[in-house]
Amino acid sequence: MKEDLVLPATREAGADAAAEPLLTVSGLVKHFPVKGGFPIRRTVGQVQAVDGLDLTVHAGESFGLVGESGCGKSTTGRLITRLMEPTSGTVTYRGQDISHATRRQLAPIRSEIQMIFQDPYSSLNPRQTVGKIISGPMEINGINPPGGREKRVRELLETVGLNPEHYNRFPHEFSGGQRQRIGVARALALEPKLIVADEPVSALDVSIQAQVVNLLQQVQKDLGIAFVFIAHDLAIVRHFSQRVAVMYLGKIIEVGDRDSIYTRPRHPYTHALLSAVPEVTLTAGEATARERIRLAGDVPSPISPPSGCRFRTRCWKAQDKCAAEEPPLLMISGNHEGHLTACHFPEEPTTAREEDIVLDPALTALEEDRD
Repeated sequence: MKEDLVLPATREAGADAAAEPLLTVSGLVKHFPVKGGFPIRRTVGQVQAVDGLDLTVHAGESFGLVGESGCGKSTTGRLITRLMEPTSGTVTYRGQDISHATRRQLAPIRSEIQMIFQDPYSSLNPRQTVGKIISGPMEINGINPPGGREKRVRELLETVGLNPEHYNRFPHEFSGGQRQRIGVARALALEPKLIVADEPVSALDVSIQAQVVNLLQQVQKDLGIAFVFIAHDLAIVRHFSQRVAVMYLGKIIEVGDRDSIYTRPRHPYTHALLSAVPEVTLTAGEATARERIRLAGDVPSPISPPSGCRFRTRCWKAQDKCAAEEPPLLMISGNHEGHLTACHFPEEPTTAREEDIVLDPALTALEEDRD
């Protein structure tokens, strides 16, 4: 399975690159203190943003991380790039533990791990020209490419589909899609081996999203860069990522290859997410029975998450065991190799049902009144 996920560009590096993950995250935890009390500000609780997360990313692979807002996706991205220091757990990059590395220890690998931020407006310094923004990482790392930094910046602008003559322009002169392309060019300036893209298209118009996603996909194929693609748009993740992990309330509850996750989801939460994705059918004859799941209630507070399975408060299959025991992330019967699910009572490997499932009692009463 891992061999199939390695792009041709990375296979040339040898079998070792395919066997050893580029990035390994094990037991990653990030808790933020909650202050309260008067007059002394003391810690009264912890926001469990990320709580025991495991994942691997291979060289040249595109790895998708999906989930609803507040589940810890962006925090995970910042922990991987070491913009934040984890509370506990390990982040291993190319065999080196960087989870608590000092600034001096991180310096040699900073250029190999880059990030594309969600907001193309606030992530660019409005006081600097495009040339200065993109060449900044090269200056910080003391890199002088052949022909000079300006030549390299102009090449990067052309790579991301911008005019090299825009070198001396300022960010306010560009649209949102163009600004995000500038962010991509900045991330590529140091020729990284891993890029964490934190919802890179969520702030853009739908017509521009496809252009930016296609650009990232082309960059990944041409340069063999590994991507951790964080998003809540399932359609975009399916288009871009080779493997997908689903997060809920700080934990990964299902992970597997793209086709397995999207066509044979086993966790009820993944099942519910995919049921909400709209599908277009050309004719009435092509329409198939499709389950639609409307979850009751809100996501529990990360300050005091439910015991056992964190999804049990909204799950239609929850039983006493779900409250008493946290389900491990394991491969269950019927799954493809590498498809792991954390559920005591997994769904059947299909997304097709004959009728809608309404999980909220109030909505059920409303449907009965309409009938």
